[in-house]
Order: sequence, then structure tokens, then C-alpha cells
Amino acid sequence: MLGFFNSALPFLLFAYAAQTISALLLSILNATAPMWAAVIARVWLKSELSMSKWVGMSIGLAGVAVLAGVESMTLPTGGMWAIAAGLAATLSYGIATNYTKVAPNVESFSNAHGSMWAATLVIIPVALATPVPAEVPLVPTGLAVLALAIVCSGFAYLIYFRLIADFGGVSALTVTFLSPVFGTLWGAWLLGEPVTWATAVGGLLVVLGTAKVTGFSPMALFGRTKQEGTT
Repeated sequence: MLGFFNSALPFLLFAYAAQTISALLLSILNATAPMWAAVIARVWLKSELSMSKWVGMSIGLAGVAVLAGVESMTLPTGGMWAIAAGLAATLSYGIATNYTKVAPNVESFSNAHGSMWAATLVIIPVALATPVPAEVPLVPTGLAVLALAIVCSGFAYLIYFRLIADFGGVSALTVTFLSPVFGTLWGAWLLGEPVTWATAVGGLLVVLGTAKVTGFSPMALFGRTKQEGTT
């Protein structure tokens, strides 16, 4: 379950969306995962949503609306389906997050590599059913795929689950806020993607909404990290 919802499904959806929309926009959509997690927790686990979380989700939804509304005017055919796929990927992350709360407790290292193996087994039938490319991918493309698989997924998951185990979810949540920042940086620098006013405004609203939903506080994070370091 964790391998499917936390890796296989979102990776396939992001791969589909990346063929149409920018990496910059995808990184901002990725930051909506905690908002989906809050909604799913309310429906599935009957968790109460405070007024602050409702406000946060409204702000985040406004950010997505700005991005989708403005970007749709310049996107090619199928652009809105790509945005929907990106949001569905983050919805899948929200399901995985809540599943870990009700599933049996698993050690972080086993959680990381076990879920990746499970995701691999799930994707194999899809890969076998996919038509063979007309041309063999070039070496740089193959190396990029390996880098994404080994560094950005395998090692990253090991680090991420270890962070949760050692420092707790509050510290690990900083990943959510770093994704749009680095996504914008790499998209503009390496891919030449334009940073429009809609990207800036929509991205800021998504990050602010996510902060409200998660109750993220930089001061509380630094205070907790300092206290844990002293301990």
C-alpha cells in the first residue's frame, strides 16, 4: 500500500504531467500534499480540522486556482489534465501519509527500501505493457533516469524516513517548503522556464496555505531543534 500510494502512483502521474507542464509548476503543486493529507485525515480518521487549517486550505486552494487559471491560457492541449495529474499525485501522497498512521509501525530503513521494492513490483506490469521506444535512449537520458531512481528517490527516502525517526515530523516538514524554492531555481536556471507573476503569487499562496494547515512555525522548529540538540 505504501509503495503504491507513496511512490508508484505519484511517480507515474508526475511523469505524465511533466510532459506538458513545467517542472517549476509541478514543484509548486507538490507542496499541496499536506493539505490533501489534512482533508483525508478529516474524512478517513475523523480528525478535527481547526479554523486555522480551514483558512490554510482556502489560501492554498486560491494559490492553485491562480496557477491553474493563468497557466491554462498558455498551456498546450491537455495542460489542464497535466495539472490534474499533478494534484492527483499529491493526493496520493496524502493517502500514504494517513496510511502510515494506521498501519503497523515499521523501522525507518525498512520503510524506505521496502516501499521502493513494492513500488517496483507494481510498476513492472505497466512497464512490460508499454510499447518499446522507436529509438534507444541516449546515455545522458539513461544516466538521468538512474540519478532520479538512486539519488532522488532511493537515498532521499532513506534520509527522509531517518529524519522523521530522529527529529520528528515537524523538522521533516521543511521538505514541503523547500520543494517550490528549489523547483523554481532549477526550472529557471537549468531549463530556462519563466518565473511569471502567477507563478510567484500562486506559489506563495500555496506555501502559506500549507504552513497554516501543518501549523508550521519557523520559531517553534528552531526552538525544538535546539532543545533536541541539547538533550
